[in-house]
Amino acid sequence: MRHSPLGTVARAVAAFALVAVAGQSASAQAKASGGFGLGYTDIGPVIGLGGIGSASASFGGRFEHAIKALPDMGNGVLGIEAGFDYYSWSNSFYSYKYIPIGVTANYHFKLDEPKWDPFIGLGLGYQIISCDFSGLGGNLCSNSAIYFIGRAGARYFFTPSTAAYVDAGSGSGAFHVGVTFKM
Repeated sequence: MRHSPLGTVARAVAAFALVAVAGQSASAQAKASGGFGLGYTDIGPVIGLGGIGSASASFGGRFEHAIKALPDMGNGVLGIEAGFDYYSWSNSFYSYKYIPIGVTANYHFKLDEPKWDPFIGLGLGYQIISCDFSGLGGNLCSNSAIYFIGRAGARYFFTPSTAAYVDAGSGSGAFHVGVTFKM
């Protein structure tokens, strides 16, 4: 049975939601004053800019949960982030859809200012590609593949439960902006 790319994304979002519900008890341990700390969990939409090929923007989401304090590494925090994006573009000869789904391990730097949360991350992703070439016959694009993710990013907390989000790097796009909501 073949699944549509959007069905795959829907299943991934449902899995992220289940992980979020499981992480609810741990989120009570997060800093009461806001900011990113052990047990923190958030989810939010992003817009990707500078993406693949002729795509002007992507739409997607990010989910992250802080799982481990790292006292021997500058008092940072290790978070696990899952994300997905959706790009598409077309011209008179072909159409192309690209859905990258990835997981990164992020190191969050400890700062004296809890409103800022800078991080770096490494991980792996799985890209789902579908395309349609008119008049050329055959499938001339690859379907799916595993790829490496390397990124740097930050959150800025407007309130203890709402933050602006940015990330840049390799993987599913060059630059993403969005907003995250603490769960």
